[in-house]
Amino acid sequence: MKLNAANLQQLPASVGQPGYVRDDIRQGIVHVGVGGFHRAHQAVYTDLLLKQGKARDWGICGVGLRPEDRGMRDALASQDYLYTMVELGDSDDTEIKVIGAIQDFILAPEQPEQLHARLVDADTRIVSLTITEGGYCVDDSTGEFNAGLPQIQHDLANPDTPATIFGYLAKALRQRRDQGIPPFTIMSCDNLPHNGDVTRKAVITFTRLLDAELADWINANVAFPNAMVDRITPMTSAEHRQQLQDKTGVDDAWPVVCEPFIQWVLEDSFCNGRPQWEEVGVQFTDDVTPYEHMKLKLLNGSHLALTYLGYVQGYQFVHEAMLDPLIEKFVRDFMDIDVTPQLAPVPGINLTDYKQTLIDRFSNRAICDQLARTCSDGSAKFPKYIMLTVNQLLQEGKPLDRVALIIASWAWYLKGVNERGESYRIPDPRADFMQQQVQDDASLTQRFLGVEDIFGKAPLASAEFVAAFERALNSLREKGVQATLRDYVA
Repeated sequence: MKLNAANLQQLPASVGQPGYVRDDIRQGIVHVGVGGFHRAHQAVYTDLLLKQGKARDWGICGVGLRPEDRGMRDALASQDYLYTMVELGDSDDTEIKVIGAIQDFILAPEQPEQLHARLVDADTRIVSLTITEGGYCVDDSTGEFNAGLPQIQHDLANPDTPATIFGYLAKALRQRRDQGIPPFTIMSCDNLPHNGDVTRKAVITFTRLLDAELADWINANVAFPNAMVDRITPMTSAEHRQQLQDKTGVDDAWPVVCEPFIQWVLEDSFCNGRPQWEEVGVQFTDDVTPYEHMKLKLLNGSHLALTYLGYVQGYQFVHEAMLDPLIEKFVRDFMDIDVTPQLAPVPGINLTDYKQTLIDRFSNRAICDQLARTCSDGSAKFPKYIMLTVNQLLQEGKPLDRVALIIASWAWYLKGVNERGESYRIPDPRADFMQQQVQDDASLTQRFLGVEDIFGKAPLASAEFVAAFERALNSLREKGVQATLRDYVA
């Protein structure tokens, strides 16, 4: 049965339905970057509120900025912007339900004026973002906005025909200011440290290059809340879609699969109202920092700790890697010895329990989270998820062996061939450049660790870290992953 509004009442009882009339919901949120994570996270929280008869001013209009987003637009449009969320867990209480919070989808390259009109519309009170870590155009080595990028230069030269999110936001906020329409909140839901602060800096730096007065107005009037977001959402495969159809009869062009766990900690800083998300489990706080450090250092850092060591052995899924007792012990040691002492107390969180929850989530067999996904975009992930820990270990004079092995495992992965002799593609915008840094073994350490916009200056300047990195890399090269891990967890 094709998923669409007309067929909702015919769905099997095992599939949850929106249960609310969607026709008169106003679109209060414009969300840029409608991928799996948004559809399994922010849209789900909003859907839960709509089920309670609330948030009817907070429907979501999705936006795709890239031509590649056409596939998602077409899939959702073909089924009245409904989609199925499938929880995959090792227990029997997981859910399958249709989400109805998204009302529309604008593909910016084809509908630029429609997007501008939606951003200027007074109903739009939040613009939320999942544009990936690299989408903020920030140089990780300096923390500064990179205005020299070609797409940014295009928007600075052509402010009336923007192509980037920054150009669209500046154009819309100028018109809202000039017409006396209150500004919208800009809310990042991307997985990077102080995402609201990063977004503020990027938007204001870009706008200042266009119009300093407008930049000052944005800085004074627009809210950029920080947030910690968490839910493992693997890429939806053809197998997932077929499994949904076999189990329920529902033909969904692009369902989303996710783990049962979900968390959102959000600073309560909005300039034009917000949904009552706290009524459906969102935790509002004055300071998201301790939650953010906990998640980025423990969850995301541990993902990198297991990902490359697993993938180069030929494992395909995260749970397969976690079934390897040496990898599990290495991850536990990294969390307990290297990360936990660096964390401030986290209100309402028992770190021992949280770490066990992470081990359980990584070991979830049903979700089949692809290592190819967690391996992707290493050049954007290492500065945010590992270097925070590395730099603090360096400052405190603590042992460096485990973090050095994590970084060495990425260098070894970048060689492009696993221990079975199988070649693979490196899914990273900087893949070619990073692979050039690891081609020559004799110069690898200096060239690889010398990429300052990823590692900064401290690791290469530390004789202890350089020695630890070379020990780890030589061990991977000479002994392989299993023997290396035996040495490291002994």
